[in-house]
Amino acid sequence: MTLSLPVPIARYFAADATKAGDFSACFTADAVVKDEGHTYVGLPAIQAWKAGADDKYSYTSEPFACDEQDGKTVVTSHLVGNFPGSPLDLRYGFSLAGDRIAALEIGV
Repeated sequence: MTLSLPVPIARYFAADATKAGDFSACFTADAVVKDEGHTYVGLPAIQAWKAGADDKYSYTSEPFACDEQDGKTVVTSHLVGNFPGSPLDLRYGFSLAGDRIAALEIGV
């Protein structure tokens, strides 16, 4: 069974699957990403965050659940890779603005 994700979120996971994925079609210009205790604001910072993660870790991500919670789209994805705690399931809380992601918070 294929998981049906909103278009901006599907674009995010497609970009995340490629080394140095281009997130320019996924996020608003002033989007905010929170991951591992850090906050990244704007496309240049988000691209740098992604590039840093790609340099540090190799992983695969397979989304398997999608729910609406408190006005956010929450996707749970199974990650396997060379990072501490692998494998694990992460929760991605997306706030959308039209056809783009305005905010993303990643946690367990």
